[in-house]
Amino acid sequence: MSNEKVTKIKQSLIIGTKQTLKAMKNGEVSEVYVAMDADKHITQKVVSLAERLEVPYKYVNSKKELGISCGIDVGASTAAVRK
Repeated sequence: MSNEKVTKIKQSLIIGTKQTLKAMKNGEVSEVYVAMDADKHITQKVVSLAERLEVPYKYVNSKKELGISCGIDVGASTAAVRK
């Protein structure tokens, strides 16, 4: 995820697996980002739901990179963009 894109959509970000899953179930998400180094047991739930709901998802290199892109000081396994 590019920093320019994040800056534009920072207020629309949903950070974290629980929040992402909840927002996806409520139909509030336009796209999802998943860290490749995150626990597959956790991220697979997000990927499976995204596929089922036909929500586009993209992988990023690391939790640290995703966290930085989201503007937080810790890593993030998943993040989503609110519609």
